[in-house]
Formats: sequence, C-alpha cells, structure tokens
Amino acid sequence: MAGKNAMRLQILLLGVAGLLLGLNACGGGSSSPSSPPPPPPSQSKIQHVVIIYQENRTPDNLFHDQNLINAGADIATSGKNSKGEIIPLTSGTLKNDYDLGHSHLSFTEAYDNGAMDGADKDGVSCVPGSQNCPPPNAEYVYVDPSDAAPYFEMAETYTFGDRMFQTNQGPSFPAHQFILSGTSAPTAPGTTMSDLFAAENPLGLKTTTEDNNDTGCTAPTQEYVWLIDPTGTENQQIYPCFDHPTLTDLLDTNKISWRYYTPSAGVIWTAPNAIKHICVPNSTGTQCTGSDWTNNVVLNSKQVLTDVASGQLAAVTWVIPDGPYSDHAGFNDGTGPSWVASVVNAIGNSSFWSSTAIIITWDDWGGWYDHVPPPSIINSYEYGLRVPLIVVSPYAKPAYVSHQVNDFGSILKFIEGTFALPSTVAPGASPAYADALSTTGDLSDCFDFSQTPLTFKTINSALKAEYFIKDKRPPSPPDND
Repeated sequence: MAGKNAMRLQILLLGVAGLLLGLNACGGGSSSPSSPPPPPPSQSKIQHVVIIYQENRTPDNLFHDQNLINAGADIATSGKNSKGEIIPLTSGTLKNDYDLGHSHLSFTEAYDNGAMDGADKDGVSCVPGSQNCPPPNAEYVYVDPSDAAPYFEMAETYTFGDRMFQTNQGPSFPAHQFILSGTSAPTAPGTTMSDLFAAENPLGLKTTTEDNNDTGCTAPTQEYVWLIDPTGTENQQIYPCFDHPTLTDLLDTNKISWRYYTPSAGVIWTAPNAIKHICVPNSTGTQCTGSDWTNNVVLNSKQVLTDVASGQLAAVTWVIPDGPYSDHAGFNDGTGPSWVASVVNAIGNSSFWSSTAIIITWDDWGGWYDHVPPPSIINSYEYGLRVPLIVVSPYAKPAYVSHQVNDFGSILKFIEGTFALPSTVAPGASPAYADALSTTGDLSDCFDFSQTPLTFKTINSALKAEYFIKDKRPPSPPDND
C-alpha cells in the first residue's frame, strides 16, 4: 500500500509541475504562466465517461456503410496488395472461421512505409474443421451491413470518427495497456528501460504458443513479453507485470470513481492485471489482492447492464467484452453489435444519459485491410492502423463524421479534460505517454456542448440486454490475440 501511495504522490506532483509550467493537458499546447488554461467546456456537462472497447476491426472492414460514405466518411471499397494489384473488398460475415495476424511484424508489412499494400502478406489461421479456408484475399473483406446494423445506427445518429488510430502497432495486450495508461512502457519514465514498450502478447508457456488465460502479475514465472526499442527491434523480454502510472491513479488521487468491467481476471484484455500496484499479487503470485482490484475491477462484463439499471455508474467506466461478443475474427459469435447496443441502450434509457459520453472503439486493426496510413510515426511503436470510433452522447454532434486525428491517448485526454486532471505523466517525459503528446487529439471535434442535448432513441438490435444477462456460459477468454 505504501508503494501505491508513493506512486500516486509522484503522479500528482508530476501533474502539478506540468500545470505550473502552463501545459494544457486537454489541448496539448502551452500558455504563459499568467494565462492559466481555460476550464474544459465539458466539465459541467459530462459527469460520466464510458469506454466500450471491442476487438480487432478497421473502418474499411466494419463500416461499409453507404450512408456514412455519403456523409463523407473515408471508407474504401478496394485495396492494394503487395503485387500492386487492386483488390475489390468482398462481403463477409462478422462471424467468420479464420483469424488474421496482427503482431508488430504484421503492422509493418501492411503499412509498408505508408504504401498500405502489404495486408496480403499477413498470416491466416483457420478454425479447426472449417471448409475452404482461408478464402482468396482473406484480408480484403468488409462485414455485411446487416451484421453490423446497430453499429451503423449509432454511427449515423451520433458521431463517427474516421481518423481514429490505434496508438500501438501491435496486438491486444499492449493495446489494452494504452487504453488504461497511455503507454505499455514496463516502468515509469526516467527509470531503467523507460524508452521501451511492451510490444506483443505474452509468450512462454508450453512451447512458444501465446498464453492469454493467465497473464499479467499473476502469470507463471516463465511467461514473458517482447519489448521494442527505439530502433524498432524486439530483442529483450520481460515478465508481463509493469508498474507505470495509470489514469486510474489520477482518478483515485482525485476521488473520482471508476469501474473496469471484464469477463475474467488473468487474460490479456484485462489491463489492470498487469499493473503491479493495482493487482498487488498475493504471496504465491496467483491472485490479485489490491484494494483497487477488489473494489473497482468487476469480473463480470454483463454486470454493467444490471448496475446501470439499479442506478450505479462510476464516473469513468471501461467495458471489456466476453469473447463471443467481442467482434474478434474467428472467435466471435456475431453478437457484438447487439452487446454494444445493449450497453448503450441501458445508459441511454436511464437517468445517466443527460450527463454521459459513451466512447466506442476497437483495440486493434485485427489484420484486416485498411487504406489510410497513420499520419506520422511518432517512435518505433506509435501510431498503428485505423480503428473505428463512435461517440454517443447528448452532446455528440448528430449525424456527423469527424476527421480529427485521434488515438487511444485522446480518450484519456478527454477524460482528463472532463474532470480537470493533469495528464498521466507530465508532458516532456520520455517516452511520452499518449495522453501527454501535443499531437494527440482530444475528441473535441466530436462534441458540441452548446447544442440542445440530444434525446436518446433506443438502438435497434437483434438481441436485447436480457439475452446477455441470462447467458450462463462461463467467460470465454480471447484465443490468442
């Protein structure tokens, strides 16, 4: 507990130092000491921020929505491959029988120095027993609009962002660290290895297969994760238990409530399990015991539905899906859009609607083709490829397509601005955390706090909240990414 309090004090002092230097965490710019930054416009309007974090899709793959395209959304209908050929994107189902690689190497191949023509080099893994798998041009597929209808309705009604980039150039384990902390650096800035990032999913159990059912600070001792250095090389390993600052530390220090809903404890989608001062592993290293873990990490994603119905919603909430609801290729059962709609409907039809911003995004690109290159490469591991973004709120711009460049750090920056917090780490630290970068957007283009608040209308979906609440299947963790 003493270590945790020291960490919080260090973060608070860093944030205060940043503010005294005139660094505006919301806008990422600077001002003179005599001109303090103005209060964020959302502070009095938004009292709850909900992050719904789905899996492994790009705008080109998931949002083949003609209405959005007509409204200006940048969605491709064809793509380039490594042979210079133009490949039409073909229709497929959200539930499919193969998955695509999305390691850091997969990113570099697809990105190809900005040419965006290497997706076809990606590896494909077929579900055992599947027929005619993989199909031709497996990466060049869009989801049939009928499968994604609830997503389309939300995106068309509220704000859709077509320049949301995954912060990291790799898979889920580091991506989930970025959405909690703005980094996957294993240690705090200024300490040993602070210029490195955790880059991949954990390995080390059995042979070289990834293990995602028991990871983070309660993983077996032989588990490790690759680190990427400033040259883009992965040649160092570390046990997957870190102690970098997190947004939740700032929330705790400022007595702002938070909840992290997730299906199970030891998987790569449960970011707090890899933060030592949140997890606080027991003497055998097999269970998290920290007060933040026991009080704020809810090991039942579906409980968010019943909590909202009973009048409980934290100021900041992360909602992580169970595997079948996740949109994860080769693994989901097609219910992801209904799952997200159920969470949105629960909030929209409650007293929380008037003061809530719901931010829906996907943790990585999943290996699917996308035609938009990241606008700049900040370092050896940022930015990754595009992921979809939907902002649902009474203050979201209605029927609007935002072209503002954002990444996962933008979500943290929006939360910090909403609750008048400093950035997770003072700007100028090395490596810079995503929410402290001056180039990081703040989602401001997605909102109009002067507009008449929008009235919520229930999102249509094939399955309702009752389906998920009554689903008694045991939690189904991610298969490998």
